[in-house]
Amino acid sequence: MLRLCLPIAALGLALLAAAAAAQAGGPPPLKTNEAYVDGVMRKSTLAIDDPMAVFAYVLDSLPDRVKVYPTENHYYFSFDLNGIRYAGNIKIDAQLRTEGKVEFSYYEDRGPWLPDAKATALALDAARGVSVEQVDPLAYRISYRNKSVVFALNDLAQVKPPAAALTADDRFIGPIFDDSAVRFFLVFNSRLKVFHYILDETVTPADVFVPAPVGHGRILIGKRTGFAVYRDQQCERKILIGAYAPNVAANNYLDGPFDQMPDNFIVGDAYRDAILAVEPDLKGQINRYGSFPDGARFAVETYMEYREPKDLEIFDRCATSRRIPPGRHAACFSLALDGRHDPHSLPLAMRRGER
Repeated sequence: MLRLCLPIAALGLALLAAAAAAQAGGPPPLKTNEAYVDGVMRKSTLAIDDPMAVFAYVLDSLPDRVKVYPTENHYYFSFDLNGIRYAGNIKIDAQLRTEGKVEFSYYEDRGPWLPDAKATALALDAARGVSVEQVDPLAYRISYRNKSVVFALNDLAQVKPPAAALTADDRFIGPIFDDSAVRFFLVFNSRLKVFHYILDETVTPADVFVPAPVGHGRILIGKRTGFAVYRDQQCERKILIGAYAPNVAANNYLDGPFDQMPDNFIVGDAYRDAILAVEPDLKGQINRYGSFPDGARFAVETYMEYREPKDLEIFDRCATSRRIPPGRHAACFSLALDGRHDPHSLPLAMRRGER
């Protein structure tokens, strides 16, 4: 039986609220090659092999209060040291922060023509002189030596998908603020057992999506991010179907939202239960955030790592095929979590032997 999308009565109100919340600003900040060259050429001193020295440098460089936008609570940074670029993050992990710990990691950010450098990563706590104090429900003060910084986490507790974006089978897991600055809703279709990333249009997306040369206007690609979304003809929604493969390989801000789960807003075991519905063998191996004991996380990557817009045409072929039963339409916008995600991938609805 075809599951139709829910009523759209709330959509107009949501869009009006989003428009009212939009903030006007002045001209954008100017970035110059001069500043870039000065940074690269500057001769600096930092004990890069001493993680506590690097942590002290990062913390000392921050103002007294910062905003952590990504919903997996990473505060990203980068710096140039004598011609070499380094990148890393301070992660206020949802589980570790309750134990008085914070994750810190950094690595040499090499070009794709070189092998990846090994990252330095460790959990910091009182044993290393680092304190983690909750000062508000979504704000934590991290202190080391004589410097304290309050990390204000992104409060999306009231952000919900419009009714028109969901089917009767969809279960809302939580809101996602990706490190690309694009927002999504993570949704699980409990009947088909598939995840979807639905573009959050209750606010103006931080990108401009234009029609791809394939898909008859139903496939749109972001000018800045390269994110590809499909305009679902059965619902008032756009579903993420692709991230540009070179961005995924570079592990940059535009590699897709699989690494920015809505940790602060997951209700009970809803996320773990959804994962176990797809991968029951993981029972007893993951916590409510989808994390394993070693800190690794189960990856919910449902989209294609595409190289050319034509690679995405398979999603439109699936969605418009008469051979796909209407009840499996939503499976046209998700790839197998444990399968390949390259341009030769097939949506779940087109794979033989799948649900």
